[in-house]
Amino acid sequence: MEDNGQVAYRPYVDVLLNQLETRADQVVVRYQECDVTGDALRRAIFRYARALKAVGIGRGSLVAQFASNCPDALAIRYAANLLGAGTMFLPALADADRRTVLLERNRPALLVVFAETAQLVPVSVKTRVVGVGAGPASARLDKLAEAQSELPMKSRTNAYDLAVIVSSGGTTGVPKGSYRSFAAYSAMVGVAVDEDRRQLINGPLAYLSQVLVDKTLVGGGTIVLEHRYDAARTLATIEAERITDVFLVEPQLFEVMDHPDVLRRDLSSLRSIAHIGGSAPATLRRRAIARLGPVLTHMYGASEAGLVSVLPKAACDASPDVLGSAGRVLPGVDVRFRLADGTLARAGQHGKIEVRSSAVAHGYSHQEIESAQKFRDGWCLTGDIGLLDEAGNLHVLGRATDVAEVDGRAIGPTLFEEVLCQLPDVRYAAAFAENSDAAEHGWIIAVEPWNGKMVDVARCVRALEAAVGVLIADALRICIVDRVPLTEQGKVDRAAIASIESGDAGSDFEAQRGRAMCADSSLGASSARGLEHQA
Repeated sequence: MEDNGQVAYRPYVDVLLNQLETRADQVVVRYQECDVTGDALRRAIFRYARALKAVGIGRGSLVAQFASNCPDALAIRYAANLLGAGTMFLPALADADRRTVLLERNRPALLVVFAETAQLVPVSVKTRVVGVGAGPASARLDKLAEAQSELPMKSRTNAYDLAVIVSSGGTTGVPKGSYRSFAAYSAMVGVAVDEDRRQLINGPLAYLSQVLVDKTLVGGGTIVLEHRYDAARTLATIEAERITDVFLVEPQLFEVMDHPDVLRRDLSSLRSIAHIGGSAPATLRRRAIARLGPVLTHMYGASEAGLVSVLPKAACDASPDVLGSAGRVLPGVDVRFRLADGTLARAGQHGKIEVRSSAVAHGYSHQEIESAQKFRDGWCLTGDIGLLDEAGNLHVLGRATDVAEVDGRAIGPTLFEEVLCQLPDVRYAAAFAENSDAAEHGWIIAVEPWNGKMVDVARCVRALEAAVGVLIADALRICIVDRVPLTEQGKVDRAAIASIESGDAGSDFEAQRGRAMCADSSLGASSARGLEHQA
């Protein structure tokens, strides 16, 4: 494994342990309204490190976890890294076959499960499994750790060894795992000291949450752990725990901002609500700013590419064009755009986004073909379409498979979502391509009404035709849903929406145009807990 000489190496786990020693009597993690001090977490790391060593874990090993959001999961991760072993938080995929493929692909030496996650272990698993709070005593890692010494241990990391595998979203199949060396990952999570940071972590540790945990603890801040995301609980926790920083994927952000509790919760402690994704309608961002205050930070990046650009909260008063962008490319990040013919785009042209920086992963774990397709000569091919405007703002139009070029114009999901989310009866809309055939491109749009309202489909048709023309409207299919289905990560569940649409829950636009003269051509009713739309 190479770090290409891009970073000066100091193991992040050493920095973290130093922070925990410095903050021995201070709270570093809040979990179920209980406090974990720096000393308590540090001692747990050393105990788990000796327990892992006793079961054969060391340099070259990979420790995977079906982890719950709890302090033990963090301690086990740091303990494994302290021994020089790699770590991976596994996503809680609903499909057992996909979990099996994921385990077989990444080949961990040890699989750790918890009482809340033990049911996720596939029946056919060949990996050694140990439990925390679950399983027979002979296979309880926490019991073994209780008998170990708490004395400090020296880090056994090597700069070029595998440190961390981070799962992709897996919205189109089995998630891939991008890997980084200790040197690369240590540079990625090394940040300036921020002792006032109180970071809420309520998303699965398998994704960006793990990076935010490490950055916060390395920087001297405090983590507040919640088992899972819930809109009402998120708002209550912000108030009760005086949270300064929150991360939400975009559908979660849109649910939180529309929740009635926004009106009664004290959110004055918030410095930033970060949301990540390829794109989002400016209409929804404006609504978020109006309801949550000037705290919205949009980030564009990926598990493979790292962070690419940021639209800071200072841009909350920006023009619609800026507010609909992904902000400025970060220092140290190179971005270029490749045209369909393989050449590089000129200034202002849209193309496939390629990224180069020290945060780019080394490749996919045990997937040489996929790695060769995704990573080339230090560049990560994101699979998204975008462009830089004259002011230097990055605009992400969507995944390449979701974007079509019609008469020289790039047409992507955000355009449809922007149009529909401006309508008074539409709370949220999510669009994606139903096929990748450029000659027969079509999109499915899941539309969620406001609470107690019904979508006027005829109005949707007229608005879309006015914005994109009849030709493109012919390629659109609307699917009215009570609530847009989400994956366990909180992203839009494309497979679930496609299944609903194919089961006659959707309506093609030709049929809807035939109903345009009807007094009421709405479909469905919403069960979402939303505020009334302020038209």
